[in-house]
Amino acid sequence: MKATEHFVDEAVIEVSAGRGGDGCVSFRRERFIPRGGPDGGDGGRGGDVVLVADRGLSTLLDQRLNPVVAAEDGAPGGTNGRHGKTGADVVLHVPVGTVAQDDREDRGAAAIVDFLEHGQRFVAARGGRGGRGNACFATPTRQAPDRAESGRPGESCRLRLSLKLLADAGLVGLPNAGKSTLLRRISAARPRVGAYPFTTLVPSLGVVEANAAGTFLRRRFVVADIPGLIEGASQGAGLGDRFLRHVERTRVLVHLLDVGSAHVEGRDALAPLEDWQTIRTELASYGATLAAHPEIVVLNKLDLIPDTEREARLAPLEAAFAARDREVVRVSGATGEGIETLLVRIAHRLDLADAADVRVAAEAAHA
Repeated sequence: MKATEHFVDEAVIEVSAGRGGDGCVSFRRERFIPRGGPDGGDGGRGGDVVLVADRGLSTLLDQRLNPVVAAEDGAPGGTNGRHGKTGADVVLHVPVGTVAQDDREDRGAAAIVDFLEHGQRFVAARGGRGGRGNACFATPTRQAPDRAESGRPGESCRLRLSLKLLADAGLVGLPNAGKSTLLRRISAARPRVGAYPFTTLVPSLGVVEANAAGTFLRRRFVVADIPGLIEGASQGAGLGDRFLRHVERTRVLVHLLDVGSAHVEGRDALAPLEDWQTIRTELASYGATLAAHPEIVVLNKLDLIPDTEREARLAPLEAAFAARDREVVRVSGATGEGIETLLVRIAHRLDLADAADVRVAAEAAHA
């Protein structure tokens, strides 16, 4: 089975921290010291359950396979003032881009932590405090206390983990628009390719390098191939709501339209505009922020249109997108035509996004 088939982007886990150890009731008993006093030690603290972001991971498969996690209990206190050992923590590594939510019904669905950086830590459940031994209860008026505290239970909760891929650009479009073929063309990623809808069932990431000859532009960025979306995706049709969340963190949308197949099938020249509008509607329904992402429209599968018919076929479509203030690029993922131009356009959009981020940060610093 291929590694991509093990991609898991959602898991629910039950986490329980360790219980604190009980305090000890004990009295010092040595020769010639008949009344040595209390010497019961404190119980050890229970272990924590800690989540840590790890950029070396790309799936929540481990969490799906191990949904119940419990840290070690603290050890009880001992005689001669010996304190119990602290319970061992359990450290769960999750991919960067994971969002954790409290999944209990009375807590709502608000995110409690968003793992955006490698090494970021979050204590999901804290261990219980160890009970105090009887030595802690000695007073001038009560020098031989015979009681100790029990250890406190550790915290527990039910977490829903959702992975949102971190990528600079996201390839979106209807099924079979050529997204996987394009990703294979521009990167070393090898997503499955086939002449049928829903060939891609899980997102794929590829590292791309844009290099414009004669310019100073040279940029490396990450592109995500998002499985094909269909009408109703924002409501869950075709698992679309799960696919759309992977587009949320992208900075630029690269919207692929299959103009070649539309030509072969005899569809109207403006038919791809309807396909574009279908996806735009789903993006807007999923969230206003997602719909506001910068977008490059890609007219794909040029190789299926004869050279003599391209202008008549594509010019009206490009004019329609220009009227909607959309940048358009013609490409063929199969032959590589127009690919360099597309990569330069994506790199330029990312540069603009970087500049906007710097400006916003500067304005916030002076506010």
